[in-house]
Amino acid sequence: MKRTHPGELRTIVATNIRRVRHERGVSQQDFALAIDMDRTYFGGVERGERNVSVDNLERIAIGLNVPAWELLKRI
Repeated sequence: MKRTHPGELRTIVATNIRRVRHERGVSQQDFALAIDMDRTYFGGVERGERNVSVDNLERIAIGLNVPAWELLKRI
């Protein structure tokens, strides 16, 4: 059965990525370029529209200089 809405964890991940990126003072475009990720894909991840892979989550976490698990926890 296909979901019509994102799961709660996707929303948590998106919120955490956006929060940490804002804390770092980096634009979506600059961050996406820095981690060699398409800006529109990254924007979709950050808005919770894209189901990010574990590999890409790791890439984002490294770029934000945080452990990947930190992006998964509810704050």
